[in-house]
Amino acid sequence: MTPKRRVGRGIAAGQGKTAGRGTKGAGARGRHARKRQYFEGGQLPLVRRLPFKRGFTNIFRIEYQEVNLDMLAKRFEAGAVVTPQALVEKGLIRDADKPIAILGRGDLDKALTIHAHRATKSAAEKIERAGGKLETLPLLVTGALATVKKLRKEDLAKLGAK
Repeated sequence: MTPKRRVGRGIAAGQGKTAGRGTKGAGARGRHARKRQYFEGGQLPLVRRLPFKRGFTNIFRIEYQEVNLDMLAKRFEAGAVVTPQALVEKGLIRDADKPIAILGRGDLDKALTIHAHRATKSAAEKIERAGGKLETLPLLVTGALATVKKLRKEDLAKLGAK
């Protein structure tokens, strides 16, 4: 078995002065100079260059105001017309201009005419089963979505062909 090499013990030993590490640089420094995880040679590491807040924010997200069927059953009489303005007056939503989603929690035993931007399948089934009617309002595109030109696949293919 080869004995352990004793470096840095004088020039007569053959591994004196710089102890086989050469002169200067990270390899000549202390034992942690190169071994640190994410070390990028002195450049600011990637993890420190990234913003402090992690994650992703979708700028095209549409924020719906959610209303459940059991809430509608409590606040509206049979035959009533449920509009965004009526929902604001009853205190079920805050803003009549923001899109509304009807969710299917609870049961509906009254015939209501509901005007909303979208509804879940279960909510639509329960509304029709109760003798009511669901009318879908057009979704007004605002914010970042309004700045993006939406094209169908066929239109994109035509642009690519030119």
